[in-house]
Amino acid sequence: MVLTLAGLILVYLVGALPIGYFVARFSGVDIRRHGSGNIGATNVLRTLGKGPAVLTLLLDGAKGYAAVWLAAGLGPEPWWASAGALLAVVGNCWPVFLRFRGGKGMATALGAFLNVMPLAVLPAVLVWVVITLTFRYVSLASLAAVLCLPIGGALLRYHASGPLAALAVGLIIALRHRDNVARLLAGTERKLGEQVSVS
Repeated sequence: MVLTLAGLILVYLVGALPIGYFVARFSGVDIRRHGSGNIGATNVLRTLGKGPAVLTLLLDGAKGYAAVWLAAGLGPEPWWASAGALLAVVGNCWPVFLRFRGGKGMATALGAFLNVMPLAVLPAVLVWVVITLTFRYVSLASLAAVLCLPIGGALLRYHASGPLAALAVGLIIALRHRDNVARLLAGTERKLGEQVSVS
C-alpha cells in the first residue's frame, strides 16, 4: 500500500513538472507574466515563438507518456494506466511546483493517451488539426478533440477504464478552457499566430 501510494505521488509529480515555465525561464522570461499567463505551448508560442513552443509541446507530451508508463508498473490491470493518464493531467493543471497554477492539460493528455489507447488519439488529433487550420482557434480545436477521444476509445473497444479516464480528462480540460469559451462567445479569443509583447 505504501509503495502504491508513493508510486501514485510520483506519477502526479511527473505530470506536475511545469515544462513551459522551465522552457521560458531558459529565455529569461516568466511565462506566467505574459500573454494569457498560461504555461502551455500555445502561450509559449505567442510569447517566445515556434522553437520554444514545439519543445514545450514535445516535453509535455513525453511527461504524460512517462507518467502512464510509471502508473502501469503499479499493477497488471489496465485501469492503472488509465488512472495514470488522469493523474498526469491533474498534475499538469494543478502542479505543486507552481502553487497549483498550471497549464490546461492538452499536450500532457496527448502523450498520456498515446500510451493508453493510441488508436483513439489519431482521429482526435485529426479533428484538432482540421479545426485549428480552418478557424485558427486552438481552444476550440482542443475542446473538439477531447470530445472525440472518449468516443473513439469506446468505438475501438479499449478497456472501459480508458474512455472513462478520457471523459474525466475532457471535463478537466473543458473546465480549464472556460475563459477561452467566454472569449470565443464574445469574439475576443486570440487566433493561432497572434503574438504578444515580451517587454
